Amino acid sequence: MRILIASDAWQPQINGVVRVFETTKRLLEADGHTVEVVGPDRFAGIGAPGYPEVKLALFPGRKLRRIVEEFRPDAIHIPVEGPIGLSMRRICLKEGWPFTTSFHTRYGDYLHHRIGMNPEHAHLFQRWFHNAGERIMVQTKSLADELAARGYRNIVQWGRGVDTDLFRPWRGTPGFDPDFLGLPRPIFMYLGRVAKEKSLEDFFRLDLPGSKVVVGDGPSLKAYKAAWPDVHFLGYRTGEAIAQHLSAADVFVMPSRFETFGMVVLEALACGTPVAAYPVHGPADILEGADCGILSDNLGQAALDAAAIDRQACRDYAMQFSWKACTDQFFRNLAPLRGQ
Repeated sequence: MRILIASDAWQPQINGVVRVFETTKRLLEADGHTVEVVGPDRFAGIGAPGYPEVKLALFPGRKLRRIVEEFRPDAIHIPVEGPIGLSMRRICLKEGWPFTTSFHTRYGDYLHHRIGMNPEHAHLFQRWFHNAGERIMVQTKSLADELAARGYRNIVQWGRGVDTDLFRPWRGTPGFDPDFLGLPRPIFMYLGRVAKEKSLEDFFRLDLPGSKVVVGDGPSLKAYKAAWPDVHFLGYRTGEAIAQHLSAADVFVMPSRFETFGMVVLEALACGTPVAAYPVHGPADILEGADCGILSDNLGQAALDAAAIDRQACRDYAMQFSWKACTDQFFRNLAPLRGQ
């Protein structure tokens, strides 16, 4: 099958949505499918307000149509409600082509937290965007139930996996020094986007022994470095370096309250690192009933308690999450173009 993914989130951006589609594309191609991802790199664009590193395509419609006509897809997927997603949606509706979407960002919660906007305003837009498709793919049953209650239709599940070859425990590996960071233990780490909506200040305020470490980049990095001198900001890392940093941590702390899933939680577990998080959608869907993390509104106590969890139990739990199964699920959810 020839599958076209029209996504405003794509390389060279670095975030969870991009990682999902990089992996999905690779595995679909390994199964013999042809996958074309059309991202902002194909178009002229500008930086998103407050996020200059995120490029927004300017007037992509005409060029996008040419790309689609040349590629001749058998199925079209639209993951993000941005300029490319809106243009692809409009083309599909005009031509009568079925398409699928996926829900990745809680814009309502984010905008309410950032500027106090009523979350329903964002859901009004997202509902309009997604309900036009044949199916909306969501990561968890709890998110599916929430969106259904808000009026979203045709919801199907598309789970998440973790690359357990890349994300593996480095402790005990010959030549790897788990103390390479040179910081007092225990090390409590956050890895991900450094932005206000991630509630990182909840983490920074915790009264914890040892060291607090942040790995990642984002629009709030400069301000946080100035405001929180006791936190160690290590900047952006890629590939095996991410797994090595996660392996060096004693606890991964997830302070965000607005995740649709939180892939980095699985990545930390795959590296053998226990997780402390709030009992909210995303982390709770992964950790509820498991022996590899602590969910609590008292995030500080959760972090302290998580430090005592057996690291092998974390790795064993993460091994249950197969990307191959998730990719097969994605493929089954697609809506082939009529006549194909």
